[in-house]
Amino acid sequence: MLKIIRERFRQGHRTANYPHEEPVLPERFRGAPVIEPAFCPPGCRECEKVCPFGAITVDQRPRLDLGLCIFCGDCEAACPHGGVSFSRDWRLAARQRADLLADESGHRLATALDRQMKNLFGRSLKLRQVSAGGCNACEADLNVLGTLVFDLGRFGIQFVASPRHADGILVTGPVTENMKSALLDTYAAVPAPKLVIASGACAIGGGPFRGSPEQHNGIGDLLPVDLFIPGCPPHPYTALDGLLRLLGRIADDRR
Repeated sequence: MLKIIRERFRQGHRTANYPHEEPVLPERFRGAPVIEPAFCPPGCRECEKVCPFGAITVDQRPRLDLGLCIFCGDCEAACPHGGVSFSRDWRLAARQRADLLADESGHRLATALDRQMKNLFGRSLKLRQVSAGGCNACEADLNVLGTLVFDLGRFGIQFVASPRHADGILVTGPVTENMKSALLDTYAAVPAPKLVIASGACAIGGGPFRGSPEQHNGIGDLLPVDLFIPGCPPHPYTALDGLLRLLGRIADDRR
């Protein structure tokens, strides 16, 4: 027992002090895009041509849809003028689908729930996670939120086993045809009022499976979504930041 206590003191406190301290992310991390239309000569569409999922379009100026983007970086590599690049900004989540459209001004970050919903869920939020046909990358990074580094429970947010005990669902995957009824049944089992969160490019817009007849291009046409968390997969800090903004724990005026 003394050895265990001594080792605990040696290891010290490992839980990150987010959101009071900003995280240090690796150089390889691709976060919020930086679009500089002044660098783009008229008629150049090199970034648009190489995007595998049509996430970036050029109509006078580039615009990137974070809901479709898998952050592969092909557009940045193909742009000969430096008009498109990716920062290490992990703050990506948004409340409305249209808010995921990023231009030279960035994109609109998630805002808090209305007062009634925030009073209900602001201090205690229970979520049932539904994997609707994804590759498990999003699920793996969501599981990380339960580790001591992130300690999601300290914010009153927990994943629960039963939708009957949940305040909402957090969906990953493009919603395959085989998972559609299970997803809708799970949503119906959650008591009202309830929240819906789409996490990852697949759940938002179909991701790499977009256009396949065996899936539904995400949950946007099936359920009302309260929070979109883009990424492929979203970094744990991206998901945590979005959840805290939804609950009114973080607020700023950045667009």
